[in-house]
Amino acid sequence: MKSINAVVVGLGSIGQRHARVLKELGHGVTTVSRRSDGDYTTIASAIAAARPEYTVIATETSRHAESLRLLAEADFRGSVLVEKPLFAHAAPAPAYPFASLVVGYNLRFHPVMTAFAELLGGRSAITVSAYVGQDLRDWRPGRDHRTTASATQEAGGGVLRDLSHELDYLLWLFGPWRRVAALGGSSGARQVDVDDHLDLLLQMTRSQTVHVHMDYLDRSGIRKIRVNLPEETIEADILGGRLTVNGKVREYPSARDESYKSMHVAAINGRTPICTFTEGLAVMDLIDASERALQSGMWVSA
Repeated sequence: MKSINAVVVGLGSIGQRHARVLKELGHGVTTVSRRSDGDYTTIASAIAAARPEYTVIATETSRHAESLRLLAEADFRGSVLVEKPLFAHAAPAPAYPFASLVVGYNLRFHPVMTAFAELLGGRSAITVSAYVGQDLRDWRPGRDHRTTASATQEAGGGVLRDLSHELDYLLWLFGPWRRVAALGGSSGARQVDVDDHLDLLLQMTRSQTVHVHMDYLDRSGIRKIRVNLPEETIEADILGGRLTVNGKVREYPSARDESYKSMHVAAINGRTPICTFTEGLAVMDLIDASERALQSGMWVSA
């Protein structure tokens, strides 16, 4: 791959990972942080100095829209990857001037999910069940979880946004969605003011029964999707690196940053199955509908 200049905006844990991965891929990396730990403190100064072809927005979710606006005002016209989710709230999006704009749903590139999607082959499923959970206190070792962006509504935290990988890959494989119902909320167990557990029931185009569970509580950590087709039961264990088909296990070992590397290669070169801007907006639409379903206690239709 040809080496390019890249700018990473935001140097929290995920921004540091993006910067490291891009360097390992052989690209030049310039960083932006409001603190003193980046190469520059403003997007405009970094773009003017580095003249990048690729920019990663890895700020807090609540600042994504502002970061994209500042990037456009800095006359950047290259390719952009925004860390998931695209925005904090669903809203009409401006017409950005970038060559491309994609969203960082790296699980599309995990070897287990790649194999799962290939095996599914676009077929409809009778039932789909996705489960993701991890104790929020284990997410960022050495930091008080109550002070992180995950813990506050203002920063765009809560399981629907932090764990929206599940919503993205369900839309990718079984969408669009038709209606959604929701139960859950904030249990108080992790002392955060956002929803720390949520269950969704969805009707989707390629499955009439889709269940999603997401939480900040699971002490052991789990991320799986299980589907029933007429003659197959398939389970993808993403954390375990295995795909089980009718009880027979196939192993898919994955290096820690492999899915991120594959995602950046796809984003830079315009390859599938990168999450497009339109698909990222569809995830935001489902997040918004899920919140309305939770608040109303009723089904919300697309």
